[in-house]
Amino acid sequence: MTAVTGRVAAAERGETRVADRVVAKIAAQAAKEAVDVRATGAAAPRATVTVHRDTARVRVSLDLGYPCDIGRQCGAVRRRVAERVRALAGMEVPEVAVQVERLHLPGAGIAQEGSTR
Repeated sequence: MTAVTGRVAAAERGETRVADRVVAKIAAQAAKEAVDVRATGAAAPRATVTVHRDTARVRVSLDLGYPCDIGRQCGAVRRRVAERVRALAGMEVPEVAVQVERLHLPGAGIAQEGSTR
């Protein structure tokens, strides 16, 4: 056995790399926290990311309840996603693109494809 006599410099210890899919899951969860998808019956937000070194560019697709202030909701999603990715993955997020897929009326059920009323 050898004894460790000195400290190893940080640059020589290696690095931790967070996988893109992990950052995408963090972003999707953060978007879900920013908008209450349970109240609208909407699908959970989906996120894709592009990571380059310590920077992540994020695209979030989500459904929103209607009526709502779409701009305010998208701004809340951008802020929450950037904050959570920075805190949990240690990455800067210069861009969060939010794509609203659908607007849902409160209490309106989603009809199955091919079904009639």
